[in-house]
Amino acid sequence: MLAGVFSGRGSVEDSNRYHDNVIKAGTIATMFWAIAGLLVGVIIALQLTFPNLFYFPEYGFTNFGRLRPLHTSAVIFAFGGNALIATSFYVVQRTCRTRLAGGLWPWFVFWGYQFFIVLAAVGYLMGVTQSKEYAEPEWYADIWLTLVWVAYLLVFLGTLWKRKEPHIYVANWFYLAFIVTIAILHVINNLALPIHPLGSWSYSAFSGVQGALTQWWYGHNAVGFFLTAGFLGIMYYFIPKRVQRPVYSYRLSIIHFWSLIFIYIWAGPHHLHYTALPEWAQTLGMTFSIMLWMPSWGGMINGLMTLSGAWDKLRTDPVVRMLVVSVAFYGMSTFEGPVMSIRAVNALSHYTDWTIGHVHSGALGWVGFISFGAVYCLVPWLWKRRGMYSRALIEWHFWIATLGILFYIAAMWPAGITQGLMWRAYNDLGFLEFSFIQTVEAMHPYYAIRALGGLMYLAGALLMAWNVYKTIKGDVKETEDEVEPQSEFVSAE
Repeated sequence: MLAGVFSGRGSVEDSNRYHDNVIKAGTIATMFWAIAGLLVGVIIALQLTFPNLFYFPEYGFTNFGRLRPLHTSAVIFAFGGNALIATSFYVVQRTCRTRLAGGLWPWFVFWGYQFFIVLAAVGYLMGVTQSKEYAEPEWYADIWLTLVWVAYLLVFLGTLWKRKEPHIYVANWFYLAFIVTIAILHVINNLALPIHPLGSWSYSAFSGVQGALTQWWYGHNAVGFFLTAGFLGIMYYFIPKRVQRPVYSYRLSIIHFWSLIFIYIWAGPHHLHYTALPEWAQTLGMTFSIMLWMPSWGGMINGLMTLSGAWDKLRTDPVVRMLVVSVAFYGMSTFEGPVMSIRAVNALSHYTDWTIGHVHSGALGWVGFISFGAVYCLVPWLWKRRGMYSRALIEWHFWIATLGILFYIAAMWPAGITQGLMWRAYNDLGFLEFSFIQTVEAMHPYYAIRALGGLMYLAGALLMAWNVYKTIKGDVKETEDEVEPQSEFVSAE
């Protein structure tokens, strides 16, 4: 099957062999958008907690309704998207042992994607959105993103085509599935007719229950392929390389890939329980969601067991600890998701902050930590440093951010259950026991804890940004121990 082969470092450091400047730019952009997205998240968390202090009616662009999609898109597409583009460009070159295809096209992908982020963000602040979850940008931004994404696909495919390594390593399968599927989802869900060629607004091609089903086919698979498959590509490269061990089971990674790809695409209808969607379609989505548990945990086990023979690195290397904890959060989120898709559970959880807790345990724990861990790996490797500026700062980042996540989800889970129970409580006369405003008032302490957790997570990211800046500048402390692997992980049959 697959064996992990470690080659010498000299050939890897040949600057003419790989196109690394665009990856450097992507790494810096990843950190910039992480800070921006998390900062907006903290602001809107404070708006919900202290509306009298953080509501500015004279500045419409600061309203929660405009900042919330800005936060969502900044964290998912700006931070997460740049992490995926940067790491995929790094991984596909190393595992294929060839330079990125396309000449200047990788730069078009990078700068074109940054322009899309700014274009979408300006629209949000002006109140221009489609009101579709994870698909808020209007038609003009969608067309531009389509052009950028096609270029991204062609660069990735072109690099695979001219590879010098006959085997396509499994991380590239996950990256490719993410790129192709997101393209299909994006194009179909955003089919629309502009009201005016110079205007901002459009009419969706879908309406009613068909529009809802198309949106959540897109919405859940944006989670499945953008926030899961793409970041699994990061897991399958950076964990083996960081711990200097081959993937625990290549056979399991292939089973993980094909079962995840086939099952995930059917799970979207579980977002539409108790709606006009036919019950058989709701049940279909629920069934496939429950089936997702097994392949997801297969991937989690594969990632964790890759540390076999290197468990001591959890104690000695905080970056490995961050990568491993991210996989643990992946396993937890992929268990909780299928449970919440069950119709009886969904009756309690839907529209409540339980869903917010679920999403953020995955976003902060899985997506955030795996991305941060990858950046901690990339910065010394790309800028040819002996290690990060300060290992102590990495330790502080890990523990502050982990506590922040725990505060966040420990607040949102009971908050959501409380909401669900209060909304369904009836008195002896058959009337609702609580008014809606009473449920809002009951959320205040939970929201305060949530804001604290988000602030701690942001603080950890700021520590990381300083650590990255000092490392790029070249101020690596001589007292810091070596934390970077001295060889390159290459896959071979």
